[in-house]
Amino acid sequence: MAKFPSWPGPLFLPSSFCAPGFSTVSPEEASLTKTMGNHELGMGRNITRRDFLNGFRVAAGAALTVPHAAWAEAFGMPAVCETGEEQSAQSGAGYYPPAKTGMRGSHDGSWEVAHAMRDGKSWPAASPVDEHYDLIVVGGGISGLAAAYFYRRQAGAKARILILDNHDDFGGHAKRNEFQCGGRLLLGYGGTQSISGPNLYSAEGQGLFRELGIEPQRFNKYHDTKFFSSRGLSRGVFFDRETFGADRLVAGVGKPAWAEFLARTPLSPPIQADIVRLYTEKIDYLPGMDRETKKIHLSRISYRDFLLHHVQLLQDALPLFQKTTYGLYGVGIDAVPAGDLAKLRSHPGFDGMDLSGPYGPGMGLEITRQDEEPYIYHFPDGNASIARMLVRALISQSAPGSSMEDIVLAKMDYARLDEAKSPVRVRLNSTVVRARNVGGGAAGDGDAANVEVTYVRDGQAHSVRGGKCVLACWNTVIPYLCPEMPQAQKDGLAYGVKVPLVYSNVVLRNRRAFEKLRISGAECLGTGFFDSVSLDFPVSMGGYRYPESAEEPCVLHMQYVPCSPGLPARDQQRAGRGLLYSTKFETFERNIREQLNRMLAPGGFDAARDIQAITVNRWPHGYAYEYNSLYDPVWEPGKAPCEIARAPFGNIHIANSDAGAFAYTNEAIDQAWRAIREILAQESPVGALRAAPRMGGAPIAADSVVRMRP
Repeated sequence: MAKFPSWPGPLFLPSSFCAPGFSTVSPEEASLTKTMGNHELGMGRNITRRDFLNGFRVAAGAALTVPHAAWAEAFGMPAVCETGEEQSAQSGAGYYPPAKTGMRGSHDGSWEVAHAMRDGKSWPAASPVDEHYDLIVVGGGISGLAAAYFYRRQAGAKARILILDNHDDFGGHAKRNEFQCGGRLLLGYGGTQSISGPNLYSAEGQGLFRELGIEPQRFNKYHDTKFFSSRGLSRGVFFDRETFGADRLVAGVGKPAWAEFLARTPLSPPIQADIVRLYTEKIDYLPGMDRETKKIHLSRISYRDFLLHHVQLLQDALPLFQKTTYGLYGVGIDAVPAGDLAKLRSHPGFDGMDLSGPYGPGMGLEITRQDEEPYIYHFPDGNASIARMLVRALISQSAPGSSMEDIVLAKMDYARLDEAKSPVRVRLNSTVVRARNVGGGAAGDGDAANVEVTYVRDGQAHSVRGGKCVLACWNTVIPYLCPEMPQAQKDGLAYGVKVPLVYSNVVLRNRRAFEKLRISGAECLGTGFFDSVSLDFPVSMGGYRYPESAEEPCVLHMQYVPCSPGLPARDQQRAGRGLLYSTKFETFERNIREQLNRMLAPGGFDAARDIQAITVNRWPHGYAYEYNSLYDPVWEPGKAPCEIARAPFGNIHIANSDAGAFAYTNEAIDQAWRAIREILAQESPVGALRAAPRMGGAPIAADSVVRMRP
């Protein structure tokens, strides 16, 4: 899942929770002070937000397969509903998930069966499906789709491939949000955001892009990098009254100088002076250490502790920095190594130190596998366009066109995705609950003749067989699918905890308030619910036009990352995951309305009048876990949990960004290629060696996909 970029300054990074020393509260408790009533906020207005209610009957029908239906109450819905037909209507004329609003991402109906499996439910009486495939792929995200693409290219166009996914749409985290407003189509990204560092993509990843027709450099023409600055708009910071004593939105972070910027904030003069010192004075805060000792020390302390104990920053200044790492790391500065941020050059305090030379121990992949390329490689729907291009390449009749431009407005025909006559089929709303080697030798050896996969759809369990299987789902679910796996492999699969987060897209009647306040977005400090508010990327391509006039409807992107400062990173992520599953859509909506009112009212904004549509993309299992030198050791090659976890298990192979512990699209693609290389090696070692040159590069070993930037 591609992340928010590292903005050029600590207050520019998306974020989301309160700093240590301040209260840690639940979403409902953390919602901004409710000084406005529902009517005043527009909670009862008939906007485009309630489509998720229509799908809830389907989700409740799935509850018949779980131990109990108490989860329904968590979403403010009755526990008993009639079973609907929507999930089994993938081939229906009106089936079009991108246009749904309300609660999306891991939507209701996509996760209940998997949770029941986790809690011990089994499906021993699965009905066999009269189908046999050469390859079964579990997970229809970019990694699963890329695995299907790679396999088909090597095995031939007649290879039979089944892709199963538990969501009502393909793409995994790469989700497309569509809105019709003011007589025009608006697009937003519901997950995987952009192509980060395409020049660092492997030969295989770059080759895949060439074959699909994706040329990242074309975005130099489509992405108007001067759109906001030419209108006098810049990033701002919103200070809330609960933390800072007053609601205040201040534009132009650090401009014209830090002293002038801070003078416009509600911060006290001592805090202002301390922050100016941090930004402007070049001091070696570790004077008694040599260069390499500094690197080791910075890898073992958090940035928060560095500020407190070495910089001796005032405690009350910490809220300005606590949230600055949420968009990139999914945790605050209490859980991010100071050494990572020193090399990232996004946070102050390191200009007086010599940290040149090799990386320090355990340096994160956010530094070692990124470069200085501009963060402009963005489709209007994010990397959902990559997933859509992969599906179009696999099933040519699914969408018209052949270029990276025409995919933007191409209407996907979901009725063509699971046709019996097609050699490649994408079957949605199908949660896999079992994958096992059958026939031939023992369950885990390479002599098994087939793989049997059991999935639940519309409350019914079905089983299907294939020659090979790629599990392109989340690592943590795989031990439940394959209980016969060796314990060491299951431990490796369970090690990482995915980062929970929420991407909300809000359609506004116009952007007048932003123009009046001179902002393109803002980081929200303090205890506010959402931590980042941004007008969408100004990208126009393939007939899609970014709204140029301030009078036109536009898409606003809002981010929320649930964290529990003070806990180890993985414990914070476990707590945040539970929080997202239990948070009602109404809570998100109310906080969207109240927070925007408090921020933008001075610019004439009125939530009741100006909000036209809301889509909340909830991802309790979001970014892949990336190793962190505060909590994880530096493993020898081949010994990292992700490397142990991705070993082949008979005819079952593993592909996903978790398998590389790197939350980016290129990792998802590389791990897909590794899994297919393993399959080709099983079938024919010679064939495997001949496979890579067609991608435009030399063959790669199955265990050498993860490359470290020199």
